[in-house]
Amino acid sequence: MMTPAADDALREEVRLLGGILGEVIRQEGGQDLFDHVEAVRQASVAYHRDPASHPAKRLEKLLTAMTVDQAAGLAHGFALFSLLANIAEDRATRRRAQTQVVAGARADTPEGALQRLAEQNVDKAAVRALLEEALVSPVLTAHPSEVRRKSVIDRIAAISEILDHCDRAGDACSPAQINAPLRRQIVILWATRLVRTQGLVVQDEIDTVVSFLDRIFLRVAPKQLSAWRRLLDAPGLQPFMRVGTWVGGDRDGNPNVDGTVLAAAFRTQSRAVLGYYLDEVHALGAELSLAAELAQVSPELAVLADAAHDPSPHRADEPYRRALTGVYGRLAATYEARGGTPPPRRAVVVAEPYPGPDAFEADLKIMRDSLVAHNGAVFADDRLSDLVTAVEIFGFHMATLDLRQNSDVHERVVADLLKVAGVCADYSGLDEEGRLAVLAAELASPRLLFSPYAEYADETLKERGILQAAAEALAAFGPQAIRTHIVSKTDAASDLLEVYLLLKEVGLYRPEDPAACPIQAAPLFETIEDLRASRPTLERLLKEPSALAVAKARGVQEVMIGYSDSNKDGSYLTSGWELHEASRALVEVTQAAGLKLQLFHGRGGTVGRGGGSSFAGVLAQPEGTVQGRIRTTEQGEVIANKYGEPEIALRNLDALTCGAVLASLGQGKDHVFTADHGATLSDLSARSMAAYRKLVYETDGFVDYYRAATPIAEIADLKIGSRPSSRTASTRIEDLRAIPWVFSWSQSRVMLPGWFGFGSAVQGQDMAELKAMAEVWPFFRTLVQNMEMVMAKSDMTVARRYATLVPDPSLAARIYGEIRDEWQRTHDAVLAITGHDKLLGGQPELDRLIRLRMPYVEPLNHVQIELIRRRRAGDENPRVREGILLAINGVAAGLRNSG
Repeated sequence: MMTPAADDALREEVRLLGGILGEVIRQEGGQDLFDHVEAVRQASVAYHRDPASHPAKRLEKLLTAMTVDQAAGLAHGFALFSLLANIAEDRATRRRAQTQVVAGARADTPEGALQRLAEQNVDKAAVRALLEEALVSPVLTAHPSEVRRKSVIDRIAAISEILDHCDRAGDACSPAQINAPLRRQIVILWATRLVRTQGLVVQDEIDTVVSFLDRIFLRVAPKQLSAWRRLLDAPGLQPFMRVGTWVGGDRDGNPNVDGTVLAAAFRTQSRAVLGYYLDEVHALGAELSLAAELAQVSPELAVLADAAHDPSPHRADEPYRRALTGVYGRLAATYEARGGTPPPRRAVVVAEPYPGPDAFEADLKIMRDSLVAHNGAVFADDRLSDLVTAVEIFGFHMATLDLRQNSDVHERVVADLLKVAGVCADYSGLDEEGRLAVLAAELASPRLLFSPYAEYADETLKERGILQAAAEALAAFGPQAIRTHIVSKTDAASDLLEVYLLLKEVGLYRPEDPAACPIQAAPLFETIEDLRASRPTLERLLKEPSALAVAKARGVQEVMIGYSDSNKDGSYLTSGWELHEASRALVEVTQAAGLKLQLFHGRGGTVGRGGGSSFAGVLAQPEGTVQGRIRTTEQGEVIANKYGEPEIALRNLDALTCGAVLASLGQGKDHVFTADHGATLSDLSARSMAAYRKLVYETDGFVDYYRAATPIAEIADLKIGSRPSSRTASTRIEDLRAIPWVFSWSQSRVMLPGWFGFGSAVQGQDMAELKAMAEVWPFFRTLVQNMEMVMAKSDMTVARRYATLVPDPSLAARIYGEIRDEWQRTHDAVLAITGHDKLLGGQPELDRLIRLRMPYVEPLNHVQIELIRRRRAGDENPRVREGILLAINGVAAGLRNSG
């Protein structure tokens, strides 16, 4: 909990940054803009307190009277207020975490997790055994919910670093010393475009993800592994943290991803990781100046030094420097071979490239072992050891790249190959068993279907091209480069066998040794219907010798479950419950097949897309579904929020790891789940889904209301991703992607996907029973807490103003009324279950943080509404569009998890 002193420090920092921004606005934008910003802010606060009050009525007059330039300036200013408030909040969160670690170990820290397990008589040996076989994998995706440009993120980091430097200086740092550098950065930020003028291409997304991998993960993951090794007295503990990415391999709905893009992704990743290794080897060369006559070396080190053929006479008696010269030469050659360009700093010797990371790691270990053996344990945990650990984790590939494609595409490609080869004229017309029979026969045959002399559909050639590029990447970077091919819209076992058939066409699946296939096909169950059918689908898949052989070789079958589409399909409560039940069913299927289940959680930033605390989310998983192995997507604005700074990134990686360890080994966690709980949730889920679908899919005029009362049309202009926001040109809700669906409701402050249906579901229920259930069952408690958080960010008063954008007033009144009434029912139900008198009554710190931001967010909502009204009325002034996009940007920044 935030202490009064910490709360005061946060407010003081917000005032400091806000005050400097105010001065910059006055200086750069003029006194008139500054006065207008302050007037709108005050009127917005009054409107929030009482929309009918006289001060609140000033808001409408101010908005309708403002010029386009004033509107854009207002949006720009308030967006920057939100960004600066976020900096102060992040720093307060970091200070709080440090204080809590000093005061006592938290369960989401390694020390706290081990302490909790020790209290349950689980010793370190059990944790070591678990982590030896574990996989904890945050997977960075390019899903478009990050509205901030990299230039803006860089300025935010610079401002944060100035404040951090002042903290480190302590009393030696005065306000006068930091005001000037802060003002300089805020002036730059004020003059920096907050929104993109050009759309992103996939390479932009690759570069953004690689920048996080390079700046954060390369530095943090080795430190995390080293810390766990020390805590567990396990210096040989294998890496369990494997960072993944989808960028460059995810072509589901993105026509811009092909084999060329996949190859470019690996080149970019390889250049970054090898560049880091080169810098570290160069730095070690400057540091390890030990002379032969003053320090003994191992025979292996002497051989390594001689093999370098270092021509410099100045290093003739410095064996470590000579060895590092040779290592640098080989690494530089590897950089050019893998990355496609010469290294930034040339080598002084010509050498052969390393065949793979194992050989590089072996050379580093020769040096480390020699230093430790002859100079002591002080060299066992130093810069060289950190580099060894980094190579163990990141290899030459940097991050494991997943492939993903829609099952419909695979079906068309396989049908094309079979038809041209004369095997099956109408594969798509076969029933499921017919398809499985054809696929099984082809997987057992050594013959390939593809002929370079035949003609195929462009789609077939494109898919074959990306799988060929995958085969080349595996040959160049090793088995960790690509591990999984995810199949979206999986509803049958044949959807997975089609992948193995396509892998066979590029030599990755061999009929004589299916267990050697380096890529596993993983189903993605997204809709409510797919989740309910997941058990029979996986059961049927694992009856196929090909799929079972691949799974047996790994010991696991990966399954991805989608939070976003299941929510859009059936409500937040129903999505959560069906994911819970599918997970329980899937672990039973894999256990029956002698396998472990590896769940891949497709979570977004918002509660409506599975967001919330990763630690609590892992602990709330059904018993037996974690088993030390968990993957989860990290996307959009969440990447910068969770991994934008090394210290915050380390804490989040540890929280994910601790959740996996406690969920796997902790006792007394899930026995509270009873048949009665299941029956209750099943009934509530059915009620919630009925209420949700009645509104979203069965209410006349709902689509018109949604498209008018949210900025969904304007969001398409944001240029925040390389793929289209809708799967087709249709306006149907079913065809809209989950991200813009959630993003648009967040902007209009309804947050509908994160709560709608719950109030109707619990009407007439025994609230005391539900309260008791939340107290003992982590899954239900987490579900309610996440819903409570998203409702606290919603605002039906602001939402009512968005409803005025609907051309038909009667339609607006009718549907807004239904949404408002359900919000009130859900609000009352949440309070009854939590036992508090207001939302977030049990989380006062989060409540204060949200309230701190709202004075800067709500004016942006009001400006956005006014400008959307003008644009839709025909005002084509480009500044109107710019103001709308600035307002969308600012609201997203203020709400933080918006997509």
